Amino acid sequence: MDINVKPKTATPTALDRVIDRPSRAEAEAAVRTLIAWAGDDPDREGLLDTPRRVADAYREFYAGYDEDAGKILETTFSEVGGYDDIVLVRDIPFNSHCEHHMVPFIGKAHIAYLPHDGVVGLSKLARVTDVFARRLQTQENLTAQIIESVNEAINPRGAAVMLEAEHMCMSMRGVRKHGSSTITHRFTGVFAEDRQEQDRFFALVRAGR
Repeated sequence: MDINVKPKTATPTALDRVIDRPSRAEAEAAVRTLIAWAGDDPDREGLLDTPRRVADAYREFYAGYDEDAGKILETTFSEVGGYDDIVLVRDIPFNSHCEHHMVPFIGKAHIAYLPHDGVVGLSKLARVTDVFARRLQTQENLTAQIIESVNEAINPRGAAVMLEAEHMCMSMRGVRKHGSSTITHRFTGVFAEDRQEQDRFFALVRAGR
C-alpha cells in the first residue's frame, strides 16, 4: 500500500510537498536491481535476504522524515536562577547521508545559545540533530536546519552551530582523501553581531582538546 508522507520540520524545507512512498515490495525489488547493477547475483545465497535488510536499514537511516523537531523542543524551562550566559552542548555525534551520492558523512555537532525565554533540555539538542541528520542531506543544509529550529523553538538572544564531519563521498570515492574534515558554522542574533561572542563559542568548543 502506498503511504503519503509529508516531512515534518520546524521550518519550511524544499520537501514541502507530499511524497508517494513506494511499497515495501517495490523497495526490495529496487535493491535487487542495484545488486545486479553492481555485478553480483541477487539470487545467490548470501544476498537472498539483503533486500529486506536494506529496506529495514533505510527506515532507520532516514527516520528523520517522520519526526518533528518543533515537538522535540517545545518544552522549555524558565526556572534557571537567572542564568543568561552561553549554554553549549558540544561533540554531539551524528551520521547522515550525502544527498548527492547517498553515502554517509559522519561527525560531531556543537550547538550553543544565549537564553532569553528559557532553556531546553540538553538531550533535546542531540535529538534535534538526529532528526535532520537522518535524512538525505548536505552538511550546509543540516547546519542551517538545526539553528533555525533552535531559534524558532526557544527564541534565544543568539544561537551558534558548528558541524565537523568526514564525508565518505570524498574518502571512499572520487579524490579518495581519507581523514579530511569539513567544517560548517552559522551564527544568529548576538553571535552574528558580536565577534567576541563568536570567539567565546570557538574557545569553548576547543577547550580541553
